[in-house]
Amino acid sequence: MSSWFIYNEGRSIGQASSEGAVILLDDEHKSGARITLKRGDKYASVSCNIYGWIDHTRLFASVPDAEREYKSMKTALGKLIDRIASSGENSIKGWEEISEFVRRFP
Repeated sequence: MSSWFIYNEGRSIGQASSEGAVILLDDEHKSGARITLKRGDKYASVSCNIYGWIDHTRLFASVPDAEREYKSMKTALGKLIDRIASSGENSIKGWEEISEFVRRFP
């Protein structure tokens, strides 16, 4: 069974995000993270949120580039949130893991 599920039962897909981009993919992890792929007028983006920890957004020139990175980031984010959940809230180890994720996906 996957730890990921479609955010808000898919109701956000096709809707405008807070910055006006169209949400194309939107998934949530059972341990407290969300990843969203959006298409704007001049860019595509992937936003990650680890609830209570960070928000991280990357911009791309095209939707195919963003889709490719979404898949890689989603896999890495799932592993990261599982490690954070097992290490405890606000642990130094959690922050080190997040720093490595941001370095890997700048």
